[in-house]
Amino acid sequence: MMQASFEPGGLSNWRFRSSAASHPGAVRAHNEDSFVNRPDLGLWAVADGAGGHQAGDVASQIIADALNAVRTGFGAAELLAEVRYRLAGAHNALRLEATRRGGHAMLVSTIVVLLARDDYYACLWAGDSRAYLLRGGCLRQLTRDHSLVQELFDAGAISAAEAVHHPSANIITHAIGADTLELDKVTDRLLPGDRFLLCSDGLFKTLPEPELARIMGADDDPPAQQLLRAALNHQPDDNVTVVAVEASHAPDWRDAADRTELSTEDAPTRRHWGLG
Repeated sequence: MMQASFEPGGLSNWRFRSSAASHPGAVRAHNEDSFVNRPDLGLWAVADGAGGHQAGDVASQIIADALNAVRTGFGAAELLAEVRYRLAGAHNALRLEATRRGGHAMLVSTIVVLLARDDYYACLWAGDSRAYLLRGGCLRQLTRDHSLVQELFDAGAISAAEAVHHPSANIITHAIGADTLELDKVTDRLLPGDRFLLCSDGLFKTLPEPELARIMGADDDPPAQQLLRAALNHQPDDNVTVVAVEASHAPDWRDAADRTELSTEDAPTRRHWGLG
């Protein structure tokens, strides 16, 4: 478990408080999740490896190591490009290692990344690890699962209730280390008081969204440990990993009411984060 607070000059006037926690859960002996907690970079991530011991844990750690190697000093577009470059390198490394091991070796991992720079945030992801935003007391899922269950739900083949305990709940359709690297992206304006939650499926399949919102909105500190503790009370059968981030502005920040929230299609968002 770790927590950090940082007010880096390179990230404009923003100050970030973040905490991270991870646990194997109540059933599994090994933890195949990894996380990145770098408020000095404006960079956070959760990776959930697959393939069993000495495969899933290796896969997620290779991704975490790649992201932790990102240097400081990048602008928004450069940071996004660097993270994509690092994830592509991790993807290639996992495929090479799987080939080296031979047989039916599989080294893949989900990834969800949060970047914050110049009054904007961006999320990149592949798989079913999620990012949520708590703003104004409302919790909103930023990412859309890359999973078979999500596709079945979108097609109307199953209900939301059926999706929760579906027998194919662990089948993901995108991953780092899979045949093709495909990352989705969302961006928007960053507002003071925004609270972000990154997590592996071990958390959101254990705690309902109202409980996630309640804990993220509380003043208890640090929230990652609070969320992990709440999940472990339910004896989860999967690894649980949580990264929580709160954004606040320096005292000279003008009234947040003067700022307008932008959609992912607005030109200022594209100018800061690019189209890649």
